[in-house]
This record gives sequence, C-alpha cells and structure tokens, in this order.
Amino acid sequence: MRRLAPVVLAVGALLGGCAALPSAKVCPAGQSAGREAQLFFGRNVGDRVGVSEAEFARFVDDELTPRFPDGLTVLDAAGQWRGASGVIDREPSKLVILALPGRVGDEAKLDAVRAAYKARFSQEAVMLAIHPICLGF
Repeated sequence: MRRLAPVVLAVGALLGGCAALPSAKVCPAGQSAGREAQLFFGRNVGDRVGVSEAEFARFVDDELTPRFPDGLTVLDAAGQWRGASGVIDREPSKLVILALPGRVGDEAKLDAVRAAYKARFSQEAVMLAIHPICLGF
C-alpha cells in the first residue's frame, strides 16, 4: 500500500491541473466562442495514391458541403502516421478545417463524414482534432 501512495499522489497532481482548464473560451467583443474541427484525410490506398483530386472534390461536394454548408477550407498536406500494422506510412493528404459555432449535431456530422471517407476509399482512419476558438465574421 505504501508503494502505491507516491503513484496515487502523482496521478492526483496531474489530474488536478486538468480541472483548471477553462470549459468555455472568453472571446473579445464582436466574436463568439466556437470550435475548430480539423479532419485529416490520407489519400493512399495501399502503397499508391488512390484518391485523386477529382475524387476528393466529389467527396467534399457529396459529404462535407451538405453537412457543413456555411463553409470550410481544404488544404494540401503531407501526412505521416502509423497504422494498425505498425508501419509508418507517408502519403499525400487533405486537411479540412471547419469553424463550428456550436450547433447541435456537429459531432454526429463529423463522425458521418469520417465513416463515409473510410468506406468510400478503403481507409483505416480519418483523424479528427477539435480546438476551442473565437469566431468573428
């Protein structure tokens, strides 16, 4: 039991810092709190580029735009990740950035987009990162 005490104290100290994180972003006048979603889409299928520019544009038209009609940004990227095989893969990628003002259902729409891409292009994963931001238009 005494051996566990330092571990319990260390974990408690680490988790105590999490409570200090703000739950809502304080924004300057004229801006409102929201979130930025970043979706990372790999384009390789197997060991070759299997998702062409035209196919990705169709995916944006079919899956992203209907769910997020207010706008989005698509950037070309060079991705790297380690999949279930344990091998590090490098591939051309697309980064899609969405500004989310906090509408009900945003997470479900993001999950649907990720599932659609994985199914359509035989992908193992689509990474999603969400960050608090201030929005002003």
